[in-house]
Amino acid sequence: MLKRSLKWTALALSLTLPLAAHAHKMWLLPSATNVSGVDPWVTVDAAVSNDLFYPEHVPVALDQLVITAPDGQAAKAENTLTGKYRSVFDLHLTQPGTYKLAIVSQGVFANYELNGEKKRWRGEAVNLGKEIPAGAKNVEVSEANNRVETFVSNGKPNDVALKPSGKGLELVPVTQFTDLVAGEAATFQLLLDGQPAAGLKITAIPGSTRYRNAPEEIDSSTDKSGKFSLTWPHAGMYWINASTQDGKTEFKQARQRRLSYTATLEVLPQ
Repeated sequence: MLKRSLKWTALALSLTLPLAAHAHKMWLLPSATNVSGVDPWVTVDAAVSNDLFYPEHVPVALDQLVITAPDGQAAKAENTLTGKYRSVFDLHLTQPGTYKLAIVSQGVFANYELNGEKKRWRGEAVNLGKEIPAGAKNVEVSEANNRVETFVSNGKPNDVALKPSGKGLELVPVTQFTDLVAGEAATFQLLLDGQPAAGLKITAIPGSTRYRNAPEEIDSSTDKSGKFSLTWPHAGMYWINASTQDGKTEFKQARQRRLSYTATLEVLPQ
């Protein structure tokens, strides 16, 4: 039951549009994004929290974790553990190049009335018919697509693992994800179903929000080609988010589709 609840946490977050600076945020946090050496490893935390990157709400279920190795093949998380506030796993970087780590979740949400009371349900589309009572009224169904990512490079970065799937919101590098430097502008491209996502707001928030009063948001927006730039004020880990909604649903009963993209990026000092 706990795993099922955690599975749909990401989808619940994707319905909170736009994500406010004070709202709960989902994230993957690697111990490093640039590694080298004879036998490199990283440890990754996965959680939903209010403060970045301080686990104090719920862990992220790892059953939807997908790791893509630098050759484009799947890689496996090791030593996985889910605790009270966070999940943890290790990644052995056996190949040179860039790894993509992603939690991708999809599902449907329904709001309805039953015997005068407002109800809601979330889960997989195939279960909607049997989960919503026959006497339900004012049924409203929405699809949700949520993607949370981070990236780690072993030595020189490459782009094979970063090839977009063409589904939902995705980020592709113009500036390499693991080659970000404080004080320098970085450019990325946001795609929606494989096409440039124009006119979307981008929010970047540096970590350690627990220890300051203001979130210190950095805002940008995508141009007609889906590109945007961010200049990092200082080194550290940053939480990047974009969200949107449209009517391009796959499930015929859904009236809208809500999408969210989140990444954790590390910015190094000059």
